[in-house]
Amino acid sequence: MSTNEFARIAKVLSRGQAADLVRRAEGETYVRRFVPEERLILLGGGHIARSLCAMGAMLDYAVTVVDDRPEYADRRRFPDDAQVICDEFVHAISTLEIRPTDYVCVITRGHRWDRECLRTILGGTMPTYLGLISSRSRADALRELLAAEGFDRTAVDAIHAPIGLNIGAITPAEIAVSICAQLVEHRRGLPARGKVAGLLAQTNTDPAFLRFMAEDHGPKALLLVLSATGSTPVKSGAIMAVDPNGRGYGTIGGGWGEAEAMRLGRELIGSGTSKIFRLEMDDDVAAEDGLACGGTMEVLIEDIK
Repeated sequence: MSTNEFARIAKVLSRGQAADLVRRAEGETYVRRFVPEERLILLGGGHIARSLCAMGAMLDYAVTVVDDRPEYADRRRFPDDAQVICDEFVHAISTLEIRPTDYVCVITRGHRWDRECLRTILGGTMPTYLGLISSRSRADALRELLAAEGFDRTAVDAIHAPIGLNIGAITPAEIAVSICAQLVEHRRGLPARGKVAGLLAQTNTDPAFLRFMAEDHGPKALLLVLSATGSTPVKSGAIMAVDPNGRGYGTIGGGWGEAEAMRLGRELIGSGTSKIFRLEMDDDVAAEDGLACGGTMEVLIEDIK
């Protein structure tokens, strides 16, 4: 395998399509799918949005925050990698061109703007997730209003309102946690895109890892988790790379297990070979390092030309 294969994956992802990396090991075929970056669009830049923006970025969403008030659409209030737009909501929604893979949270400052946002979104492409911050009674009344206006009843009923899981959240940060929990629940409940035999569980794309694999033509080793059973820090499909100097890109869980896999990867660099590293998470060394007990991981370690 060469960096050209990852350059191909990066190119496919840039078109908004999923890309597969296929590996064979010990007579089995494994498919590591990379899915395009998912957008999390926050319509409203208030206190909840500040926490939700930071948490959404941690969950690998590309976050965009929209507010029509300059003091709230101030990018200094949000993480550096967030897109912050100061614009009227309806115009911003049109400019962003909602996609079927988007996650949209309507968390504006008032009912009027909520209705305008929902009408605009329902009149175009429906995102995979649409949530509205609201009381249950107001949400029910708004659903009836939108249905009476002729919007598709199925789409109206798909709105997550009140937004977030019911965990008793009170503060803006707690409400953001409840929303993020619902985003993950929705993400993991989606059917696999074109599910195939041998498809590994993790399909996220780490931009730093992919950039290193696609653009850095120096020697390196790939580390790919083929299986993970019991209590393990990651699932199958966790992926990373290591260079000759021991720098890692991505992660397969951290701790002693990752360090040992990286050491083996460095030894393999330049050999043109691959091997499978079996990590028993309940062995004495792992236990001393505080790793989870009872789990086993198989990691494919492969030299990359």
